[in-house]
Parts: sequence; structure tokens; C-alpha cells
Amino acid sequence: MSEKKTITAIATPPGDGGVGIIRISGPEAVEVANKIIQIDLTYKESHRVYLTKALSPCGEILDEVLVFKMLSPRSFTGEDVVEIQCHGGQLICKKILQAAHIAGARLALPGEFTLKAFMNGKIDLAKAESIQMMIHAKNDAALKAAKNQLEGLLSKKILFFQEELFYLAAILEASVDYPEEGLEFITTEEYLIKLKTIIDSLTKLKNTFYTGSTLNTSTKLCLIGAPNVGKSSLLNALMEKERAIVTPIAGTTRDLIEGEIHLYGHHFTLIDTAGIRDTDESIEKEGIRRSLEAIEKSDLVLFLLDGSRPSTDFENLLFSEMDPQKTIVVTNKADLLEPSRKHQGVLISAKNLTGLDVLKELLVQWIENQNGLLSKEEVILVKERHFKAIEQAVAFLKTVQEGLENGVGGELLVMDIKSAIYSLSEIIGRNVSEEVLNQIFSHFCVGK
Repeated sequence: MSEKKTITAIATPPGDGGVGIIRISGPEAVEVANKIIQIDLTYKESHRVYLTKALSPCGEILDEVLVFKMLSPRSFTGEDVVEIQCHGGQLICKKILQAAHIAGARLALPGEFTLKAFMNGKIDLAKAESIQMMIHAKNDAALKAAKNQLEGLLSKKILFFQEELFYLAAILEASVDYPEEGLEFITTEEYLIKLKTIIDSLTKLKNTFYTGSTLNTSTKLCLIGAPNVGKSSLLNALMEKERAIVTPIAGTTRDLIEGEIHLYGHHFTLIDTAGIRDTDESIEKEGIRRSLEAIEKSDLVLFLLDGSRPSTDFENLLFSEMDPQKTIVVTNKADLLEPSRKHQGVLISAKNLTGLDVLKELLVQWIENQNGLLSKEEVILVKERHFKAIEQAVAFLKTVQEGLENGVGGELLVMDIKSAIYSLSEIIGRNVSEEVLNQIFSHFCVGK
């Protein structure tokens, strides 16, 4: 993937659309483009757009197109780049791509354009990964984390830590190289304070991974309750379509039914479960077992009650066993609610679609409370690779800390500081093996 070849790919998603983009990057980008368009780009000004026609290998006009010429180094990849913007039909894009391939450009591998940008020093590895994160972001929190990383906030933080560690390493090396001079830039106590500050800051950053690792995942929202309380009706109401079968017969739902919804930028996976009650019927018992298992695996639970009748002892027992941190009580059938009955939690009617706005606001509020760290911290670790690199760096620094406290010589400890610096370098792409690079960029889409 790192070879200096001219590559090409369709840079827009598969399917029909208003616009399609074929990207060509490499030392022969202009030469390849000249073979498949009517104008000659050789002496055309860079960073300009030109109207022309795209041609097949036999000279047939394929489409009227806009051509963008961007010469090195002022391009995304840092190489000469030509982008052909055509009408967004799948067949048109494929024909122009085929023409570029025949003209001498190799078909790009997944993530190869971004890899070229990294190899040519246009972006570091953390920024390259943020591009993939932005493309695949499923909610506002994940998008914000990706944007912060793309803007270089993580890279700046890592570089700051490295500069601090280089300073501490230099002090140790000076004490080793010039022991007879009696130089003491700072006392051992001051040195340990500075080292502890760095360790604490790195540990704090490392711990953000526990929140960051869940940012881009869908929130599993489990609907539970007794039979016929309206779980399937609520699922259909939230999805705004008939996803689950609804009948007056208790126990209609025997297995888990899932659906996807988006609320104000947040992604939820709804799980409709079998009604939970005492039963001897074997199939229903299996459905209840799966319902209880779904509760354990879910992030959030909607505990539904039937507003047209009092709660049963079994429902009260089940509710007492629920985790209050991840449970929202919903009283359904507001249209049948007895005036004397006090409802619990959110009052809704899944049938008449009332109260759903209040419920949706509660769901979003719960998500935002879980992701509250993002509003407090400008940098959050999302990638496990970053987490492990910082974890390793902290381990090296703690070894230095213990060594200083036990009187170990600086000539031994300075190697651990340099190892910590090396570990942090892996985050931004320094000292990273080709195998790691290929693993990272292979998960990108073709054309990016």
C-alpha cells in the first residue's frame, strides 16, 4: 500500500445519486486524467475546476463532468490529485473508473488515499483514524469525539506529554553523563512531583476510554413487563411502523424482536421481549428466559405497567430486582387509566401516541448523562490501540517512579522514560510497523 503508484477509486457511496466522484492520486494523476477527458490538464492552473467531457478508452463520450486539478503538495494525499465529478449513476461512475484504470491507474485498496496522506506527512495516524470515526459515527457524541481528534486535540496532548518526558529524560542523562560536575537541575522530590503529575494526567486520559469505547455503539433499549402491557405497541410507536405483531391475546410475543431508531442524533436498538409471568408452558418459559437474559445485556430498560389495572405482586417483585440506574418506569394505556389510579413514571398511550415526546426526552437525557464526560473533556480515547499505548507508557513511568524512590541509578531509569515516549509515539504514527498500518487502513472504505 505504501508504494508510489497512481491509484484511482470511486469516492462516493455505492448507489444512484446526484453526484459521483472518481478520485485519482499519484505522480501520474494528470497524465491518466488527460487520457480520459477532452481537455489537456497539463498546463491548466492547479486548484481550479474545469468543465469537460469524460471519454471511454475508445473515445466515446461517457458524461459531461467537472474536473478538479490539485497539484502536490496542496492536496489531501500530498500528491497530485485529479477528481472527476460526474452524474451519480452507478454505471457512469464504473465506466469512468474503468477508463482511469485502463489509462494506467491502479485500483485503490481500502483506505489507501488516507494512508498516502499519512505517509506524506499531511496528517498523523490519530487524525487518520478520526476520519474513519467520522464516517462511521452513529450519534452526535461519537461525531464530536471524532471531530476533536481530527482537529488534532489528541495529537497535541500526546506531543505535550512527550515534551515533558524528554525534559525529564534529559535531566537523568545529564546526571549520568556529568556526575563529577555535581549538577542538580531539580531535587529528587521535585522530579517525583513532576513525574507523578504526568502519570496522573496520562491515567486520567486512559480512563476516558471506558466512556469513549461505547460512544459509537447503539444503546440497547429493552422493553419489559407482564404480558399484554403494550410492549409491542410501544415498539411500533417508537419505530413509527408495524414491526411487531399486536393482539389482545396475552403472550403473543414469544421471542425477542429488535428494531432501530434515531432520537435527536442518538442511536437506539429497541428489544421487544416476551411478557414475564409465572407459567408452565415450555415455549413461553423459553421466551421469558430470553427476556431476562436481554435485561442483563441491555444498556437501558423500559419497565412497562398496564395503567388500566393495579400492579400485581409479581410485577412489584420483578421491579424490585431491577437496576434503578438503568430503568425507566412507563405506565401505558393512559386512555384507559382510572381517575383514582396513580400512575408510575412516564404516562403514555402507545395506541394513541400520547406521552411519547416526554419519554423520548427522558431517553435522550439518560444518554447525555452517560456521555457527560464528553462535555467536560475535550479529548476522549475511542480506539483500544490508543488505550493500550497509554497504559504501557504509564507502566514504564511507574517503574521510573519506584526506581527513584528506591535509589536506582538514572542510567537504568532513563531507558524506561524513553520506552514511555516510544509507546506514546505509536498513537500519532511514529514507530508504527507496516503491519499495524495495514490493519488500521484496511478497515477504511474504498475511495477514502
